[in-house]
Amino acid sequence: MGQTAGMNRIKPVSMKQVSIKDDFWSYYIDLVRDVVVPYQWEAINDQVEGAERSGAVSNFKIAAGLQEGEFYGYVFQDTDVAKWLEAVAYLLINERNADLEQIADGMIDIIGDAQQSSGYLNTYFTIKEPDKKWTNLTECHELYTAGHMIEAGVAYYQATGKRKLLDICCHMADDIERVFGYGPDQIRGYDGHQEIELALVKLYEVTGEKKYLELSKYFIDERGQKPSFFEAEAERRGWTTIWSNNKLQLDEGYYQAHKPVREQDVARGHAVRVVYMLAGMADVARETGDASLFEACRKLWGNIVSKQMYVTGGIGSMAQGEAFSVDYDLPNDTVYSETCASIGLVFSAQRMLQLEPDSAYAEVMERALYNTVIAGMSRDGKRFFYVNPLEVNPKVCSGANHNYNHIKPVRQEWFGCACCPPNIARLLASLGEYIYSVQDKTVYTHLYIGGEAAIEVAGTKMVLKQDSSIPWEGKVSFEVEVDQSAEFGIALRMPQWAANVQVTVNGEAYDVTNKIVNGYAVIERVWESGDRVELVMEMPIKRVRSHPLIKGNAGKVALQRGPFVYCIEEADNGAQLQQLILPQDSELHVSDDPAIAGGIVAISGEALRMNMDQWGQALYQYDEPIPLKQAQIKFIPYYAWANRDMGEMSVWVKEQL
Repeated sequence: MGQTAGMNRIKPVSMKQVSIKDDFWSYYIDLVRDVVVPYQWEAINDQVEGAERSGAVSNFKIAAGLQEGEFYGYVFQDTDVAKWLEAVAYLLINERNADLEQIADGMIDIIGDAQQSSGYLNTYFTIKEPDKKWTNLTECHELYTAGHMIEAGVAYYQATGKRKLLDICCHMADDIERVFGYGPDQIRGYDGHQEIELALVKLYEVTGEKKYLELSKYFIDERGQKPSFFEAEAERRGWTTIWSNNKLQLDEGYYQAHKPVREQDVARGHAVRVVYMLAGMADVARETGDASLFEACRKLWGNIVSKQMYVTGGIGSMAQGEAFSVDYDLPNDTVYSETCASIGLVFSAQRMLQLEPDSAYAEVMERALYNTVIAGMSRDGKRFFYVNPLEVNPKVCSGANHNYNHIKPVRQEWFGCACCPPNIARLLASLGEYIYSVQDKTVYTHLYIGGEAAIEVAGTKMVLKQDSSIPWEGKVSFEVEVDQSAEFGIALRMPQWAANVQVTVNGEAYDVTNKIVNGYAVIERVWESGDRVELVMEMPIKRVRSHPLIKGNAGKVALQRGPFVYCIEEADNGAQLQQLILPQDSELHVSDDPAIAGGIVAISGEALRMNMDQWGQALYQYDEPIPLKQAQIKFIPYYAWANRDMGEMSVWVKEQL
């Protein structure tokens, strides 16, 4: 790669230049604006009856001296406010709203009052343990919390032009720069939860202050170096832990601190931390042209998506530590697959696309977005999944078997650890930033989402209008508007789920066979205003089979159509879903079902079901095979599950050869 990352820049088209008008995604963006953000404001102000208490806003008021009380919640509770503000900022970019902006400005005033004169900003340590700040970076999320506030500050400045929160964040970042580093009076360390790294790069980009980029690079370079910072820190405080009265049991792999980041080629530990770290690594590699860091990103990404990712784009297979386990260990019923982890995977994919335009990154981004991310929120925007299982039996996960305590058969109103709901909001509100990027003389289309984008390419300003029937039908069209004719390329992603792709330019067939580069069909020509490109793709029902080393999926099949992975639910198929068998030669067909989740395309077909009528009461039976009987089977998109009565669900189904 050499210096390509730093010089041959690939830049996403800013969401400021993108207006989404899409039959599928506009609903979600409107939902975030009209329901989710107002609901979450009530939640973090403890005004949602029956939901878990948040305490996030009151913590800031207490730290600011505006009300009496004690700190409430997790040590990172501030981040719920920061992510809410970030989502608000993205909404204000899309559409100014004076009332919402006034609420946000009021919250920012409170945050400013809570900040210490040094620049330090963290309500937990301000209120509860003022003498212990920066003494337990392993567990206490101080830099993680700061990072989320910085992201909010950058976004709010970009949305409104108001500097107050940005200045608060610069003051905070300057304090962090004084505290951390190689100097004799500085802490030579880093946070247990990555986030500050990517936030500092955003701060650098908006301010032009290179010290913030250098500080991000410091945190990445220092991570995992020996002697161990976390061990030394634990020794200084007597190996105490914030979470209990027990002695800290330190597993540096959980924090991705077991070795320097450039030597990490297997995803290990807490899943969200891994992908946040990967996003920060990619940011620094891009801005500095660091080839070794880029190669490290490639290796870590490759391990995640080829050996440790669920078919739904979920990552993090075990509840213990919300973590990766080992390659190919992807159980469906005890899976963790935190919503935030898939969101982090989307962040990482977008960063990897800024290092090299390879459709493999966009495929993963799309997979996570259309499946796990939107499955994490109900259609009314008021209930959420923290964990995203691929197989659910409500009787087992209702407390009968404690191994399934983390699995919820219905979405929850709120969480004590509420990282996921505002994370969903900020991602969906900023969706415009993930559709296009530009490199040299080429515009890349990563996601097929309708709307308009004002793009500058090859020195030419143009408007690209996209009309998309994805995800239900495989038709996409683009119209180009330019002031004068100009030569450049439009690169269309050729989705892995598509078949018999036909491209036309101004109504004439355009052969892309020899023009596909890294999964993109590149159309290079002199463009005139009014030129149209149409993309027609068949969307067959695809049977997905997993690697033979994934034990839980042996002999099973999943269905995918377009970007959607499908599942079966008890509401359509009755109980005991494990008794259903899908013959390999079963003919499957699609049909519209407007009654489910606002309207979906379902997949139905002939299946077999184990006939248990003659089984009796015996726990085990000898010699006699279980007879099979004819049955119907119906699949719905995974994202739409749990929007009806509580019941069983499964993505993978037994297959009869």
